Amino acid sequence: MKFLLTTDTDFREKFDKLVNRSDMDMSHVMPVVSGILNDVKKEGDRALFEQISKFDRWNPDESNFKINPMDMQNAYDDIDDSLRAALNLAYERIKAYHEKSIPTTWTQRDSVDVLLGAKYTPIDRAGLYIPGGKAAYPSSLLMNAIPAIVAGVKEIVVCTPAVEGKVNKLLLAAMHVCGIKEAFKVGGASAVAAMAYGTNLIKKVDVITGPGNIYVATAKKLAYGDVNIDMIAGPSEIGVIADESANARHIAIDMLSQAEHDELASAFLITPNQAFATKVQEHINEELKSLERREIAGASIKNKSAIIVAKDINECVSLMNELAVEHLEIATNNAFEIMENITHAGAIFSGHFTPEAMGDYLAGPNHTLPTGGSARFYSPLGVENFMKKTSIISVGSKGISELGLACMRLAEAEGLTAHKRSVEVRYNEIKGSCL
Repeated sequence: MKFLLTTDTDFREKFDKLVNRSDMDMSHVMPVVSGILNDVKKEGDRALFEQISKFDRWNPDESNFKINPMDMQNAYDDIDDSLRAALNLAYERIKAYHEKSIPTTWTQRDSVDVLLGAKYTPIDRAGLYIPGGKAAYPSSLLMNAIPAIVAGVKEIVVCTPAVEGKVNKLLLAAMHVCGIKEAFKVGGASAVAAMAYGTNLIKKVDVITGPGNIYVATAKKLAYGDVNIDMIAGPSEIGVIADESANARHIAIDMLSQAEHDELASAFLITPNQAFATKVQEHINEELKSLERREIAGASIKNKSAIIVAKDINECVSLMNELAVEHLEIATNNAFEIMENITHAGAIFSGHFTPEAMGDYLAGPNHTLPTGGSARFYSPLGVENFMKKTSIISVGSKGISELGLACMRLAEAEGLTAHKRSVEVRYNEIKGSCL
């Protein structure tokens, strides 16, 4: 993997390429995705079925396209007791965390007796996209469904690809845990199109959340505006700030935990200790040999990852803030002190015994996180993604008296006569009644 020293003369050039890793060239898939979206708009379920037959190697119809809730129940009953307990534990922990972040409706009157506030209400219908490509991700179902449930969304629909018509049993079990009643065997851009525009079998949704490949990401980008989305997510990534107090093998395995997701995933270590960096690199090479997905992880480590040796811990923090990674581990004895200076990260995992995988499954916070440096402006998926805020304004006679002239002056300056008059008629009535 890339081994960089900040003292190298070409360091900045190489590091900037890592910072700009999010450059996702959608141009080559845009025509295909645009065509799929238009086909589904025009032809609805017929277009969906054609796409499924083409890409997933089975022939759906109205009788087998929708996932039967009894199949979810049966899958839940059939899985191992310990796995069932783990699913339920994850559900409860994730739900408890998200319940702490429910926005609260509020109102208050200001000094001129104007009542202001904000009302929060759940959206009516949410669409969850759950990948089913290189691996099945029941955890993604939990992380997308639970905040929608906590927000109070009335209707939740799940779309997931089903190669040869088969859905992963653990994913079905997770659907049962979340009480999903509406789920369909469709993936890719077709699923996004169906949820964004609606078909006879899949009603249009208000928001689409969930990760996916470049076709899914492109479809979400094109559909945005017709429907809300969570974010445009890219390949998974991890960044680690560690010093000699960390366990080099632990760090190596943690980096591989993201590398095994995808050949395009990234893993970054920034450390002030070159000897420690070398140990981590050695452990990565050794641990790779025993991974089931070693070819995928190996490609990620070789092509998309890097170990960086900085001059001190402050430079480590500065560089990591530039990378703005999805997952950030801080493996030092003063992890919480360092965390105070982190300004850009999707999620922070603080301390020597906090592997990123805990956050993936059951720590509580959401694992749907901004990637590719978008942690500079995106937040993790949460309850607020499934709610909308409505402003509340109530102006009385005192408010018109105190604020009316200024409001009229601004409307006049913009040349909006009716705006000005709508305030002026009330202002004059109030002033006239005071004579």
